[in-house]
Amino acid sequence: MDFLKNFSLEGKVAWVTGASYGIGFAIASAYAACGAKIVFNDLTEEHREKALAAYKEKGIEARGYVCDVTDEDAVNATVKKIEEEVGVVDILVNNAGIIKRIPMLEMSAADFRKVVDVDLNAPFIVSKAVIPGMIKKGHGKIINICSMMSELGRETVSAYAAAKGGLKMLTRNICSEYGEANIQCNGIGPGYIATPQTAPLRERQPDGSRHPFDQFIIAKTPAARWGTTEDLMGPAVFLASDASNFVNGHILYVDGGILAYIGKQP
Repeated sequence: MDFLKNFSLEGKVAWVTGASYGIGFAIASAYAACGAKIVFNDLTEEHREKALAAYKEKGIEARGYVCDVTDEDAVNATVKKIEEEVGVVDILVNNAGIIKRIPMLEMSAADFRKVVDVDLNAPFIVSKAVIPGMIKKGHGKIINICSMMSELGRETVSAYAAAKGGLKMLTRNICSEYGEANIQCNGIGPGYIATPQTAPLRERQPDGSRHPFDQFIIAKTPAARWGTTEDLMGPAVFLASDASNFVNGHILYVDGGILAYIGKQP
C-alpha cells in the first residue's frame, strides 16, 4: 500500500466557511494542493469576488457563494446549490467566526448572543445541513475551528470562550451521534497565529522592544514564536484525509505548546 495516498484529497468536495482570507484561506489552499475541489462562502458579493481573485492568483479554481451561516434557510439553499454545481460535500470546515473583546460587565446580551450565534450556532446549522449527504455517501469529515479558549478563559472574551467551549462539546457530540455512519468530526484549536489582523500586536516599539502583548505570547509559548497559517495546513489535511479515519471527537491544539506550559518562573 502506498501510505501517502491516505493523505490525498483527490476529487473530494471541501467547503470551508469564511475562507476568504486568513486561516480559512490557508486551509482551503492546502486542500486544493491535495486535490480537493474548493467551496467557500462569505457574507457579501464584494468579499466573494475579492476572495475568488485571491484564489485565482494562487492557481486555485474555487467556487464561492454568498451565504450567512447563521441563517438556516440560506445554508440549506447553499448546500443544495453546492450539491448541484460541485457535488456532495465530503469535507466541511466550520471556520467562520467573530470575537468581541468587551469586559463581561460592559457587554450587552445582544453582543453575547451575536458571538455565540456565529461561533457556535452556525457550526451546528452547517453541520446539520451537510450530514445527510455524508450519510448517503458513506463517509464525511467535519472539522471545527476551535480555540485555546475552548479550554481557557481570558479577560474580555466571555462570549467567545463560551462559544468555543461549546464548539468543543458539539464536536464530541457529532462524533458520538454519527461516528457509526463513518463521519469523523474533530476540531483544530489554533494558538496565536501571525495574520494581518494581529500584525499591530507584533510591531516593534519605537525603542526597538517588542510590543507588550508580543512579549506576553512569546513568554507563554514553548516554541517562542507566533504560529503561522502554514502551521495549520498539515493538521487540517490530516483531519480531512483517510489518514485520520479512526480519529474522532478529538481537538488538535496547534499552539506551539501553550496549553502544556505553566510559564517561566519569574
